[in-house]
Formats: sequence, structure tokens, C-alpha cells
Amino acid sequence: MPDRNVGTVIVTGASRGIGASISRELARAGLSVACLSRSGELPDADALDDVERSRLAALRCDVTDSASVIAAFGEVPRLFGEPVIGLVNNAGIHLQGPSSTFPISDFERLMQANVSSVLLASQVAYPYLREAGSPLIVNIGSFYDKLGVRGNTAYCASKAAVGAITRCLAVEWARDGIQVVNVAPGYIETDLNRDELNESALQAFLKKRIPVGGPGQTGDIGRLVAMLFQLPGRFLTGETIYVDGAQGMAL
Repeated sequence: MPDRNVGTVIVTGASRGIGASISRELARAGLSVACLSRSGELPDADALDDVERSRLAALRCDVTDSASVIAAFGEVPRLFGEPVIGLVNNAGIHLQGPSSTFPISDFERLMQANVSSVLLASQVAYPYLREAGSPLIVNIGSFYDKLGVRGNTAYCASKAAVGAITRCLAVEWARDGIQVVNVAPGYIETDLNRDELNESALQAFLKKRIPVGGPGQTGDIGRLVAMLFQLPGRFLTGETIYVDGAQGMAL
């Protein structure tokens, strides 16, 4: 049975949005969190209480640069003097445009940020996780992985690839006791998209289109990820968990 009461979880893209919420919820669950981001800033620094602040440490890292990832991950065990028991691959970007004219350079940039980074971070984390008692990798995908969305060929393809990586790593690394799960959010309100989602036309569309009545909050994802790190058993692996208010299945 997993024992994840003590250890450090690495979260990429941790300074804002969903990554920040995941980091804080993991800290509230009693885990130490290495918060990686390009800025190297703590998530929601002004809002942290003393307990959260003691369990969070920020590191600068560019997940598209292998040297940066190797260097940052190498620092993690020294942050809290604990084993690395988990990785949350959250960092990514969203680019969109007509498929007929979408620049291949932008497609490759998006795939590097959203797909190659997931495999790279998982590879670098692998030797640390293999030594842990009950390691878990959580990839943050998207419900776009199963949809056809105009102007989003690159993004949809990248998130479908994250699901595929999740399945393959789960099968291959099961012998090492490593669980791998893909969490696929739907529309989630963050500080980056709040104004757009609250624009009247889109707000009305989402209220009608999402069965639960509107977008989710970052805490919905953060609490789920924290819960995954506390679940007993090792049989949940390789799966994609959709958190989209039932939008992806609604007619």
C-alpha cells in the first residue's frame, strides 16, 4: 500500500494557475513541493500561510531545455532532505490558428512544450522515483484530447499525445512500482483566462454547454491531484480522468 505521507513532489509550471493550485493543495496535504517554473517564483506567494510556505520551495526551470531540467531536478532532494515521491507534469502552452495556415514552427514549439517536456521530465525523474516507496506521476492533459476543435489541431494533438505517454509509461514502469495517471481538465478559470471566460457571449455559451453550469476552478484540479497522492493501492494507473463538468460527453 502506498505510503506518501513523507516526500517531495515536483510540480512543473507551478507559479500560476492550475500548477499553483496543485502545489498549494499538495502542501496542505502534508507533502513537500518543489515548485518549478521559468520565473522561479513561489505560487501565490502573498497568499501563503506559514505552513504552506514551509512546505513549498521554488526553482527556476525551463522544461523545454534538458540541461535546465536535469539541473533543477538534481537540486530537489536537497530542498527538504526527503525522497522524491512524485512528479506533476503541468507546464505547457496553448497556441491556436487555422490548420491550413498554422505555422509548422509553432506546431513544433507547442509539441516541445506540451509533449516532449512530459517525456523529458519523466525520464529525468525516473531514477529518483524508482527509489521511492510508492511513486506517482500525474500528467495534466486536457479534454481536448478527444475532441475535434476548430483552430486547435496542434493543441488537441499535443494533449492526445500526453494521454498516450501516460498509458505507455504506466505499462512500462509498473514493474518499478511507478503509477502514471493523466488528469484532463475542461474549461478551468485561471488568472490568465478569467477576463475571456467572463466575457458575456462566451460566458453564456459555457453556461449552456457545460452541464454543471460553467467553468471549473483551479481548486477542482488541485484537490483531485492531491487526493491521487493519498489514495491507497497501486491499481489505478495508465488512466485519463476527465474533469470537465461532463462537457466532453454531453450532446
